[in-house]
Amino acid sequence: MIETIIARDLGTPPPLNPNMEFVTLTIDGERVTVAAGTSVMRAAAESGTNIPKLCATDSLEPFGSCRLCLVEIEGRRGYPASCTTPVEEGMVVRTQTSKLQELRKGVMELYISDHPLDCLTCPANGNCELQDMAGVTGLREVRYGYEGANHLKLKKDESNPYFTFDSSKCIVCNRCVRACEETQGTFALTISGRGFESRVSAGQSESFMESECVSCGACVEACPTATLQEKSVIWMGQAEHKVTTTCAYCGVGCSLDAEMKGSEVVRMVPTKNGKANEGHACVKGRFAWGYATHKDRILKPMIRSKITDPWKEVSWDEALDYAASEFKRIQAKYGQDSIGGIVSSRCTNEEGYLVQKLVRAAFGNNNVDTCARVCHSPTGYGLKQTLGESAGTQTFASVAKSDVIMVIGANPTDGHPVFASRMKRRIRQGAKLIVIDPRRIDLVKSPHIRSQYHLQLRPGTNVAMVSSLAHVIVTEGLLAEQFIAERCDDRAFNQWRDFVAQESNSPEAMESVTGVPAEQVRGAARLFATGGNGAIFYGLGVTEHAQGSTTVMGIANLAMATGNVGREGVGVNPLRGQNNVQGSCDIGSFPHELPGYRHVSDTTVRMQFEAAWGVELQAEPGLRIPNMFEAALDGSFKGLYCQGEDIVQSDPNTQHVISAMEAMECIVVQDIFLNETAKYAHVLLPGSSFLEKDGTFTNAERRISRVRKVMAPKAGYADWEVTVQLSNRLGYPMNYKHPSEIMDEIARLTPTFSGVSYAKLEKLGSIQWPCNDAAPEGTPTMHIDHFVRGKGRFIITQYVPTDEKVTRMYPLILTTGRILSQYNVGAQTRRTENVKWHAEDRLEIHPHDAEERGIKDDQWVGIQSRAGETVLRALVTERMQPGVVYTTFHFPESGANVITTENSDWATNCPEYKVTAVQVMPVQQQSDWQQEFARFHEEQMALKDAATAQPA
Repeated sequence: MIETIIARDLGTPPPLNPNMEFVTLTIDGERVTVAAGTSVMRAAAESGTNIPKLCATDSLEPFGSCRLCLVEIEGRRGYPASCTTPVEEGMVVRTQTSKLQELRKGVMELYISDHPLDCLTCPANGNCELQDMAGVTGLREVRYGYEGANHLKLKKDESNPYFTFDSSKCIVCNRCVRACEETQGTFALTISGRGFESRVSAGQSESFMESECVSCGACVEACPTATLQEKSVIWMGQAEHKVTTTCAYCGVGCSLDAEMKGSEVVRMVPTKNGKANEGHACVKGRFAWGYATHKDRILKPMIRSKITDPWKEVSWDEALDYAASEFKRIQAKYGQDSIGGIVSSRCTNEEGYLVQKLVRAAFGNNNVDTCARVCHSPTGYGLKQTLGESAGTQTFASVAKSDVIMVIGANPTDGHPVFASRMKRRIRQGAKLIVIDPRRIDLVKSPHIRSQYHLQLRPGTNVAMVSSLAHVIVTEGLLAEQFIAERCDDRAFNQWRDFVAQESNSPEAMESVTGVPAEQVRGAARLFATGGNGAIFYGLGVTEHAQGSTTVMGIANLAMATGNVGREGVGVNPLRGQNNVQGSCDIGSFPHELPGYRHVSDTTVRMQFEAAWGVELQAEPGLRIPNMFEAALDGSFKGLYCQGEDIVQSDPNTQHVISAMEAMECIVVQDIFLNETAKYAHVLLPGSSFLEKDGTFTNAERRISRVRKVMAPKAGYADWEVTVQLSNRLGYPMNYKHPSEIMDEIARLTPTFSGVSYAKLEKLGSIQWPCNDAAPEGTPTMHIDHFVRGKGRFIITQYVPTDEKVTRMYPLILTTGRILSQYNVGAQTRRTENVKWHAEDRLEIHPHDAEERGIKDDQWVGIQSRAGETVLRALVTERMQPGVVYTTFHFPESGANVITTENSDWATNCPEYKVTAVQVMPVQQQSDWQQEFARFHEEQMALKDAATAQPA
């Protein structure tokens, strides 16, 4: 979908018009009918007349400061601003008269009199609204000179790595300030000074990097001049076409326009009508795309016999022949089940589908799994058991109709920032907020928002908390009785009600477990049950526990008990971590499920796939990722095809994972970098970035969106093409010519996708599954009249303490999470300027715990658990509660997963990353593991460099 750059701007947002009332007025002699509440400016634009403007844009509320959009209205004195004037029945408006032309020209003359006239060399030349308006108003000369006071020599702020701030070109239109407030919700920008001295400033006249600016780029997008300008545009010049694609970072799934010069990306701009993001983005999606052309990219296939051998650069044919022959050799020696594959949540639906098909049809087993195993597998299990479908229930936009928002075990401002901006906007409008988190996240208190309740529970006690909330709702008569009677299974509900009503589940009884005062729990429960539309959003702080699946079911219980399912503004909403976690699950990447979450033991379903694929499929589930490791160590699992995942860095108990990798005879890694897993590989196949492929991603709201190729694959093939070639060499033919054919096959075999096609995606922009004959344009809200499983099923959620206990030797609890500027294992973001914000993983520790141990801020500390030991720099902060420490896991040398244990969820084996008993003490040197890591890393980089030095 190649388009021209400039999109039409109607000046002001559409009106909130729930009653669908309309008004007829006359504009320049023509009758125009528009929705009541529409501005005169927008009404004119909708009828084809563009009124000059500078401070107005349809992504922000009208402000009326530039005085360029003046109009004449019959019967009114003066010249009102069209952006702030709503239409009225019978209104007669004139947008073009000689007097208006004179006024507008005078306004423009004043702007230009204090503005550099360097249009030919200005980076905004060709995309500057000030320049456009000078032409529109007919300004040809400026009577005022530069002799008096002006702002022409103000110093540029170049501190931000991605954009520059040139105050000499600022017209103080306020658009950047308003974008920071309305769109992003950070309130980092302001207008300092008064009158002639008025200037936009970040914080208290700080540089952008010193301020609270989060570099989302909303201010840059809003700026009508070159005041705020991407450095990439300054370097490369204006783009000449754009291609709309989908962000490859978190599960929000923002639509982005890749603005291009030929095959080079000039900048990424959030798509104005993107359904998931509505013209907004974050520092990662908007700016951190440079990794795609980073010098570290692996661009040639490489092979070796042992991980101590130098890599040998080879042709694609030789690499794929070698991989296929090794897999055949291993199966001949150790049996059909001795190899398997891992599907990536960073790759497209089509690529993931092919990998699981390769494993089932070409390998002949069900040994396929995905990184969702270690993040959201409890979501799939828990929601399937209770509601009947393994996915969230709402659209992101639905939060605009929420009255009470519960955020449990998620940190949206860091992990899902574009959705967090939506949420914060609703909170500023009056929605109430309940945060359940061991750490004081930004949502607890930040500019213009504050949570009504922060239930700062101990890590590992989510189930106790959820049951306590349910206890209050049941025993205080706050149940949605009619909803439950009509929509839920009576027997299951009665059993659940009797269980949660027990005194042992009361907030008072559980206070010693959760550490949260009972009265706070009671207050939060009452607010959620009685406050109107209640929406629950949760993340890995729910799922990555020994009772992750139990908590998910408990959350579903809460939603059903209060009637908060099946309409806008409510629901159970998992915030997926990676861009295609939802999609990788949908397309059958678990060892027990075929596409569409249908069990491999279902004979009817299996026969359908056997007929389509032309092979006999195993009826027994294959190995999960942890089982693969165990089987490798016992000698029965010897080969792995790993596309786009870095299990050595991301999975728990790193040393155990490494031992399993070293026990395998052939590991084939397909990735864009030599990541930690690739260092243990025998075949390294170059991967392709999201900019080099066609396909689809599915975000956390079940939204399927197109990924479009903007440049040719740098290594020659997109990932799906590599899987096809490997399958053909293994003797199972795949003959796809384009990813659209793969989606067509998915649609034929998957009931929830049966109506999905690339043609329909082009027409609608995106689709939320289920999309089938019953919902030909998708399903924004699930479970409207009935649950997918029929009657909603309440499930008893008995709290069982984790096996990971604090002791005198390990008295603190470590929990992990993410930070805004970095992403997952950091392979992408560490290769961008995002390291300017976060260059290492830190250990956050409460001042009390730090003082007890003699730890000072910025000091090196050793963190020791039952699994291992690592060393990080301390960050002493009151974000933490005493007894709990926290770190991120974005840098491999940090070894965050060296210390996490193998404890996992009882139902899905999702690791318990969030609860690790540790001791923390000051140290003087790196841990033994880190020293060995540095040695091994240096050795592997040398082996890679030796390969690239060889003649082709």
